[in-house]
Amino acid sequence: MVDRKSPMDSWQNLAAIIDHTNLRPEATPRDITRLCDEAREIGFGAVMVNPCYVALASANLQNGGVKVGAVVGFPLGATLTSVKVFETQEALALGAREIDMVLNIGALKAGNRELVLSDIASMAETAHQRKALLKVILETGLLTDEEKLAACTISEKAGADFVKTCTGFLGGIATIEDVALMRSAVKIGVKASGGIRTASDARAMVEAGANRLGTSSGVNIIRELRVHGE
Repeated sequence: MVDRKSPMDSWQNLAAIIDHTNLRPEATPRDITRLCDEAREIGFGAVMVNPCYVALASANLQNGGVKVGAVVGFPLGATLTSVKVFETQEALALGAREIDMVLNIGALKAGNRELVLSDIASMAETAHQRKALLKVILETGLLTDEEKLAACTISEKAGADFVKTCTGFLGGIATIEDVALMRSAVKIGVKASGGIRTASDARAMVEAGANRLGTSSGVNIIRELRVHGE
């Protein structure tokens, strides 16, 4: 699962691990079309959109190398598992090939690990039936280190493909410490997301162990690397 080449070897390699993201509630179809155009032009690995825009993004990116990802149970993670599964099925049917779900944060903090495990496992099974990837958003800003480690262990056991830091909507951001902690806890992928705005931020996350980045600042990051000839 972990990339063997260094994403920082070139701007093209870094672009390939970026999920070019627009999850703003005020995003319009024009904004999503622009997102897809930028992803195609630069060579981002995926676009990440809200479920209502999966069909639009899929139509814009068909027959190309950029995948479409959708968020599920976003941003609170507090919806029923059955609802998350249905939302995932709909997104996959519309063309999504990557799903970023928010785990049940309250259940984790209450120590109900069986509920967290079954929630993620149901989502992993649903995604994998359509050969899609599942990333689990931990919302690290709301968790203790012990809870972060527990969430990582549960996510890997449940069959997730990645663990991810934050939604970016509840005040938390990706930190070097959290990414390194998550990397030490799992053999699956680690996605850093939340507050990654510069090439320096991206480099720090990769060096800490992230092999996927989620950011709405991907264009500026790649532009910065190009200016410096990287």
